[in-house]
Amino acid sequence: MINGVHHITLLVRDLEKAVSQWRQQLAVGEVLLDDLPGRGVKTARFKAGDVWLVLVQPVTEGEPKRVLEERGEGLFLLSLGVDSLQAATDQVVLGGGAMTANEPRSGLENWLVNDVSPDTLSGALVQLCEEQ
Repeated sequence: MINGVHHITLLVRDLEKAVSQWRQQLAVGEVLLDDLPGRGVKTARFKAGDVWLVLVQPVTEGEPKRVLEERGEGLFLLSLGVDSLQAATDQVVLGGGAMTANEPRSGLENWLVNDVSPDTLSGALVQLCEEQ
């Protein structure tokens, strides 16, 4: 079901500053900038090997902003790559888990995502991601 870690999302207060830090301290090369208005965030992403690292700055109310205010900057969620989001979602439910939404949503680029309820995975914020 899981074919690897697709991306790791980190919350930041200042996207421009965070990108600068990653570039200067870890020699990050190309950074792709995007907005996700449906999530109320600005993003910057880059590859670390086969895994995307996504820096997220909340700009409006929503889950990312709430988590940033409660926990501060740092790890937001782990996104696991799957070949079929529907099959992976079915497996979570079959295994006694739950999703936070009935329908997946569009993520960055061609990503289709759905979040597993943290109540079912020891409080972890885990997302399933299928590239379209």
